Amino acid sequence: MSTLPNWKPNTGSHWKLIKRALEYTRSNTRYILVVLACTLTIAVIGVSEPLLMRHIFDSLSGNGSIEEVLMTAAAMLGLAFAKEAIAARSNYLSWRTRLSIHHTLLSSTIERLHRLPLDNQRKEGIGAIMTKLDKGIQGFLNALSEVVFNLIPAIGYLLLAVSIMLQLDWRMTLLVLLFAPLPAIIATWAAPSQSKREEFLLQKWGKIYSRFNEVLSGIVTVRSFAMEDYEKQRFLTNVNEANATVTKGVAFDSRIKAAQNLSIAIATVTAVTFGSWLVIRGEMTLGTLVAFLAYVGGLFGPVQNLTGIYRIIRTASASLGHIFSILDTQDSLGDAPDAIELKNVKGEINFDQVYFHYNATNRPILKGINLHVPAGQTIALVGPSGTGKSTLTALLQRFYDPVSGSVSIDGQNILSLKQQSIRRNIGVVLQDALLFNESIRDNIAYGKPEATFREIEAAARAANAHEFISKLEEGYDTIVGERGSRLSVGERQRIAIARAILKNPPILILDEATSAMDVELEALVQEALEHLMKGRTSFIIAHRLSTIVKADRIIVLKDGNILEAGRHQELMMSNGYYASLVNKQVRGLLVA
Repeated sequence: MSTLPNWKPNTGSHWKLIKRALEYTRSNTRYILVVLACTLTIAVIGVSEPLLMRHIFDSLSGNGSIEEVLMTAAAMLGLAFAKEAIAARSNYLSWRTRLSIHHTLLSSTIERLHRLPLDNQRKEGIGAIMTKLDKGIQGFLNALSEVVFNLIPAIGYLLLAVSIMLQLDWRMTLLVLLFAPLPAIIATWAAPSQSKREEFLLQKWGKIYSRFNEVLSGIVTVRSFAMEDYEKQRFLTNVNEANATVTKGVAFDSRIKAAQNLSIAIATVTAVTFGSWLVIRGEMTLGTLVAFLAYVGGLFGPVQNLTGIYRIIRTASASLGHIFSILDTQDSLGDAPDAIELKNVKGEINFDQVYFHYNATNRPILKGINLHVPAGQTIALVGPSGTGKSTLTALLQRFYDPVSGSVSIDGQNILSLKQQSIRRNIGVVLQDALLFNESIRDNIAYGKPEATFREIEAAARAANAHEFISKLEEGYDTIVGERGSRLSVGERQRIAIARAILKNPPILILDEATSAMDVELEALVQEALEHLMKGRTSFIIAHRLSTIVKADRIIVLKDGNILEAGRHQELMMSNGYYASLVNKQVRGLLVA
């Protein structure tokens, strides 16, 4: 079984990851180019404004007229309007592009998560996976926005501004450029520490919310052990640890920002002093000095953006690493290239020398199981917990593949069939019935969304659920709550049975399907299930042996092997292991 890799970024992989990620932006190339054109136009307007200011101040100190000043001011106002209009359009297109790329990445990763082997979600934890996925996508999009919508325009502004400054006065330009690298050097020095912190926080928050998701899912267990305060304290302790890292990071970043701002302030004061001296000496006009100071104010931002590319790449690659750790997880259960649809199912099942163990333990679960099930036969699987009963049905649904041996349906090896077509032909009712936080109607119709209300109601009646549903204030439109929390265990189980009945599959798997019901209700539902199982191949997993006495064949599993097989009467007469299990269950009822 494959697992989500413990991805660690390395310098050589940064550009490869980013190059690969750019494939997800291809459908938005036109919008990205339009945004780039807009931002570059804004950069051109930005470098034009100081020149207009220079013209105004030089006019005031020379022979300029008020008309000339007003015309220049009008031009500045016109550029300001144009700049804001272009910026508004650019902002709209930027967000549209960002959301489109976000949708593309989500589509790919969510589809992948739905199809990964079960071990992947169980090992990593759903909360951790979703947190990493969300933060990973957001991190990449932030980095992409920074590069495309800020960094590239900043480079354009920088090149234009420096070329104009050189034409205005090369001495002032060289003086300013001496200070320009200082904020960039400071940012480069801080980048590794910042990237390491971001990676740590991504991992930390993933673990925090993975545990929090487990606690909320198992809130009944938490409360039954009176562990609410413990879990609250554990959660807050972990949050405080993460926040402590954030606080230290903010303090570090604040010092870095202060150092950068101080270097910019020193550069500005030096430029003002030297420029004033040149004006006093008559070697520079007042308008040129004002223009220079405007360029100095706008120069350091692009320089910092340009030198921040290392941090951006590190952040983007860390985010992409988590995204691609999902997309690149090997699917050992993928469909074969020539896999075919399973159609016209009769329901003949065959397990041929099936061996299986989970990678986590390597402890053999099934040891050479041979089991042929004719179409339409009802098979009961009994035995101690952990002996492979549920594993056998999981292999039939191809949630796992045998280590060796084969499983076939109607003579076709399931490895040659498309997985979804296999599962479409199997109805399942589990011991812990999972309902979605939707209406009862939607939950029953989950396997057959196009079902009519009449079909839904008929399925509910067959599962003995219609009566209690009708008594609810909103009937079939009642929202059941997360995991069906607004219904009793028995009510949830009957909804799950109705769901399987509506699906009307040729193969059924009932895994402790009636275990949560009282004896009277169990008898009613058992009758419905017996009607449903007629003509269908059915597997019943049960510890309550009274529910399987009518099975066509009872398979007794122990230590990964088939210990006994036969009808109830035959196994009782043989007085073997199965008979001992039955006797243990009824002994307490027979002793006064």
